[in-house]
Amino acid sequence: MRTVPAREMGGFRILGHVWGGWRRGPGVLAASTAAGFGTEARHQLRRRGSSERSGPLGDQPFPGLLQLENLSREGLVDVLRAAVVDQKGKPGELTLCSVLPELSQSLGLRDRELQIVQASGKETSGLVLLSSCPQTASRLQKFFIHSRRAQRPIATYCAVTDGIPATSEGNIQAALKLEHVDGVDLVIPVKSPSRKDFQEGVKKTFSHFHVVAMGSGCALVQLQPLTVFPSQLQVHMVLQLCPVLGDHTYSARVGTVLGQRFLLPAESTKPQRQVLDGALIRRLRLSPAQSAQLPLHLHLHCLHLPGLRPREAPMKLLAPLPPYFSRTLQCLGLRQQ
Repeated sequence: MRTVPAREMGGFRILGHVWGGWRRGPGVLAASTAAGFGTEARHQLRRRGSSERSGPLGDQPFPGLLQLENLSREGLVDVLRAAVVDQKGKPGELTLCSVLPELSQSLGLRDRELQIVQASGKETSGLVLLSSCPQTASRLQKFFIHSRRAQRPIATYCAVTDGIPATSEGNIQAALKLEHVDGVDLVIPVKSPSRKDFQEGVKKTFSHFHVVAMGSGCALVQLQPLTVFPSQLQVHMVLQLCPVLGDHTYSARVGTVLGQRFLLPAESTKPQRQVLDGALIRRLRLSPAQSAQLPLHLHLHCLHLPGLRPREAPMKLLAPLPPYFSRTLQCLGLRQQ
């Protein structure tokens, strides 16, 4: 197994710094941040190596978060090019797909088109895998499919949770469905699904979790999805009564009475800004208004890929944590192993 933080390879490229997360639409994968917070692209380029231990905490509550509103096409291309940690091999709308031609030219790929092979989900930071070789992209997609069928994890996420799981390690299994509610697509758990439910789109989902560190009523958790479903990891952690920090969609499903947490009905609980305990907000050195804009602390940290040539050793690709994620760990006294 080779660990590859940054190296020339040929055929595909991996983007290791994604500061706002990615929003997937119909045929579109786009960089996305919430309005009202973030920093400029030039700041991102100065903050390469965000996994390093930072010094005293500054005044910026979410350092390293990309503000798309002040970014040009050329600026986004610069950010994406600077974000490459490994290499092998709609007009008018600023999206990742829309700037792939410019990114291809900027990376010296000439007439070879880039395509998205693997990316983290909505609002999630981390690795994005792009390919300029159709054969390589096809081989990797087959590898992903075979790995899922074999229940072999290939992706590892880091998450900070509001709450600490009851056990330090375990598996999460849940049947999930996607419902369109009030103009928003939401993931709903399904108890005791029938055969008809599965025929109508309900899917069994599985994840493995491991608690890396605990402190201040929060936890740093490694998550490995064994299936692919929208917002799977966020919903799985809600089912553990430990929503991901910055989850402003599903965290409202966890209620608290006299210090005891319980699940509220998913069907009748509307998304709302995550409500954090006052002591936790102070520990994070945020104002209540800033805590309502807290970015999702879910990061695609590691991908396991096969060697691209016969007899070539498998690769482990790593993406450093975004600066705002590292700042949160420092505030909470959580250490990444």
